[in-house]
Amino acid sequence: MVQNPAIADIDLVSMDFWDRPEKERLADFARLREVGAPVFFPEPRIPFVRRGQGFYALVRHADVVAASRDAKTFSSEPAATSPEPPAWLSMLLGTPMVNMDDPRHARLRRIVSRAFSPKMLSKIESDIQATATRIVDDVIAEGPRDFVEQVAARLPINVICSMMGIPERIRPYVLKRIDVMTEYSGVRGALTSRRALRLLGGNLRAIMDLHRLLARLARERRERPTDDLVSALVNANVDGERLTTRELGSFFDLLLVAGNETTRNALAHGLRLLTENPAQRELLLEDFEGRIGGAIEEIVRYSSPIIQFRRTVTRDCELNGHPLRAGDKVVLFYLAANHDPEVFPDPESFDITRKPNPHVGFGGPGPHLCLGANLARMELRIMFRELFSRLPELRTVGEPVPLLSSFDNGVKSQPFTFSRPS
Repeated sequence: MVQNPAIADIDLVSMDFWDRPEKERLADFARLREVGAPVFFPEPRIPFVRRGQGFYALVRHADVVAASRDAKTFSSEPAATSPEPPAWLSMLLGTPMVNMDDPRHARLRRIVSRAFSPKMLSKIESDIQATATRIVDDVIAEGPRDFVEQVAARLPINVICSMMGIPERIRPYVLKRIDVMTEYSGVRGALTSRRALRLLGGNLRAIMDLHRLLARLARERRERPTDDLVSALVNANVDGERLTTRELGSFFDLLLVAGNETTRNALAHGLRLLTENPAQRELLLEDFEGRIGGAIEEIVRYSSPIIQFRRTVTRDCELNGHPLRAGDKVVLFYLAANHDPEVFPDPESFDITRKPNPHVGFGGPGPHLCLGANLARMELRIMFRELFSRLPELRTVGEPVPLLSSFDNGVKSQPFTFSRPS
């Protein structure tokens, strides 16, 4: 536990902390920021996972930005996710790009980045619009039940699966396995050995299922390439070599999760924030095209769809005047950085006109800035436009059911309502 008596009751490792209400967690992050220097949190051993000594929590915006920019000192290897996976897992399943440093990270990122270029995004905008229209058609026909199930979860998974060439008939299968994969991410501390093993086992089964699906698609795309991301990956050369099946599988996992969770979480949190802040909602609806850009940035800042990533210090250094040694672990808490009053005046206020808004909701600046950030922005803009233009009275009702995770600021379900169009 933390030694400083002023913050001795805060334990970012315990899942009890992440099960607390949002306002209480943000208040605790504020107390950690007031300490100034990064605070160390020891981690217990989890079965089959690397034994770490713990991590320093980076909760100030300046610290998160500094660590993000200096990727040579703050490395994504051996793992950027928490808990760190066992060493044998990368041997079995391959290393995802998020757990790589340059130069290999840069070479692999260039392959994937083509699919997220402005030119390519402009080509799929009409497809995203058509998907959003179908979703609202179905919502009107079915009536409101759960905004996550009916809207937030449907749009991004269909978009990324379309980009990857995954047939519609197997997309529900893919989505179920993504949900299982993200359930384990960030879970540490208070887990019993039995629950840790159950979650890890389910996570591995889901990954293996998706890898088998990718292997089948890869064989088909090598024989009959099409204009999709899987074809680009299986036929690409990196350093004169083709990607292995394990490397393809790790790409597949990353793109499916990263291409789904940020948009899904931002949609769910966004509707709630606009419901709870009716003045901001009215401001948006008065001039949707003029204000939706600011609204999206504020939704991402306030909710921080991905809570944190981890880095390993490669050399002795100082951060914010605090000495760090080679081998130390730091965790970049984007949620805390996005509520730092040194950068965001009145950070707990939801303000769609906030300028500037240098949030780190898509990760900090540097080589690991979210590759799909502009795709997520496009999806959010199109989906909110379709929703509010056709269902202007759309709003949440009741409390959301949050996902219990220290990594994924997800919403499992969110009741909502609307008036049927006449």
